[in-house]
Amino acid sequence: MDYRAPLKDIEFTLRHVAGLAEIASLPGYEEASEETASAVIEESARFCESVISPLNRVGDTQPPTVTDGVVKTSPGWQEAYAQFAAGGWQGVIHPTEFGGAGLPKIVGTPCSEMVNSACLSFALAPLLSDGAIEALMTAGSPEQQALYVPRLLSGEWTGTMNLTEPQAGSDLSQVRTRAEPQPDGTYRIFGQKIYISYGEHDLAGNIVHLVLARTPGAPEGVKGISLFIVPKYLVDESGETGARNDVYCVSIEHKMGIHASPTCVLQYGDDKGDVGAGAIGHLVGEENRGLQYMFVMMNAARFAVGVQGLAVAERAYQHALAYARDRVQSRDVAGSAGPVSIIHHPDVRRLLMSMKSQVEAARSLAYFAAARCDIAHHAESEEARRAHRAEYEFLVPIVKGWITEMANDVASAGVQVHGGMGYVEETGAAQYYRDARILAIYEGTTAIQANDLIGRKTSRDGGAVARCLIAGVRETAESLGADASADLRAIGARLATGADALEAVVDYMVARMGDDARAAHAGSVPYLKAAGIVLGGWQLARAAQAAAARLGEPGADEAFLRGKIASARFFAEHMVVTAPGLRDSIVDGADSVLGLAEDGF
Repeated sequence: MDYRAPLKDIEFTLRHVAGLAEIASLPGYEEASEETASAVIEESARFCESVISPLNRVGDTQPPTVTDGVVKTSPGWQEAYAQFAAGGWQGVIHPTEFGGAGLPKIVGTPCSEMVNSACLSFALAPLLSDGAIEALMTAGSPEQQALYVPRLLSGEWTGTMNLTEPQAGSDLSQVRTRAEPQPDGTYRIFGQKIYISYGEHDLAGNIVHLVLARTPGAPEGVKGISLFIVPKYLVDESGETGARNDVYCVSIEHKMGIHASPTCVLQYGDDKGDVGAGAIGHLVGEENRGLQYMFVMMNAARFAVGVQGLAVAERAYQHALAYARDRVQSRDVAGSAGPVSIIHHPDVRRLLMSMKSQVEAARSLAYFAAARCDIAHHAESEEARRAHRAEYEFLVPIVKGWITEMANDVASAGVQVHGGMGYVEETGAAQYYRDARILAIYEGTTAIQANDLIGRKTSRDGGAVARCLIAGVRETAESLGADASADLRAIGARLATGADALEAVVDYMVARMGDDARAAHAGSVPYLKAAGIVLGGWQLARAAQAAAARLGEPGADEAFLRGKIASARFFAEHMVVTAPGLRDSIVDGADSVLGLAEDGF
């Protein structure tokens, strides 16, 4: 099925949930008017629908190949990437002084959503380049920024992040790749990195690897890790590429999904290039601060992966909806002359509304978070910047963790709507299910996001930011509760109950992290899920309120607006209602998680 960008919902969410007009009024974003944002987003939609989306099935069935360390990408990839680079899509949110468009994150996020919906495997290359740009803009020297950032922004080169090793998955304290200092100030890198997306490919003229490694005598654990730039081809001061560096692809993984993304095993220091033994690398920032710098890249990537979850869920929903409208089977339970399309059957409708409402809640929350990031960078007062930065940082693990778990559920529901045909690869429904499954794993599993949420983001400030957001939920719930609309009152009542449940969990987490950390961690993922559901329900409720206010206006799309209200009510009555149950499992359920002896499993 062809992908169609959900422009109507994207633009409604930007204007009435995320606050695009407020962002456009910030210093430095004066050019990001609603008209400019619409023009960029509409052109992105056209490009993603016509150029990128046709690659999705091709890449799944004809994945990349590797021969003697050289990776050949799927058919059509090179041509599409060349158009992506020429269109300036890599630089949408990056600084104009390096060749970017300098638009706010609130505009870049829909563009990211659409390219990921069109083809998740393709979109991974620019996602990683974005992370490399963020890291270099934060910690790179002016010379490194001038040399690498413009070429990454133009798409002439791509970037990667090299963290994981065979013995060091999420536990980066176990990193053993070594960096030996040289008399000329460079380093020789030796070691192996695994799971490196687009670690080798034929799309761009160079690949800029950002690599975690240890220098001689570095402290053990995470305090002894440094960050290095290791280009595939060495680069002179003018940006001309030269000798082949000593980093090679040993193999590419055979994965459950995202087949067209070459996930590489990279070997550093096998004396296979033109530079002798050891890949030549350049230190970023100071020695032993690499993990701190890499977290900049990882934080950007975690938000982006949450948007990937939204994107795959949207594509799975579109596919399931089209099938449900076309597939004729069984009579209506209320009686019909003959078989009807399955969209008439109550449980199929329930599945579709579950998919629709979760996608729209996730979009609302992700766009709201992006706006917090923009205000954090561009608000005039330091107080406003600080407050919005804290909100954005609180929301990042929720966007990453909750939305990617939601994508698993929505993609699974898409297969279910198809019935037996969903289990057959030719229908395409199974691809979204397979592709979505990695999203809750890479860039930090859901448990890692939840650990961050209960630790750095909740207990460290005594739950202050969490309670500030919950106050916003309550304010919306009270406003809805006083509305004349029965739909809005019903949404408000459920939202108020959800806010109570979430606040009880925040109180519990703050207390337990102080006296019983294992009990807190036993409920960390359910806490993340409860936060995502309540905060996503809040943003969807705000969307419903905005939709209701526009009903009856001249030229209003009444079907769309009523659909927004219906989505919010369904989400409130089927998703937000689970928050009290999650509260009970968190507050009362630690013993059943921790109490069983190991030999009892």
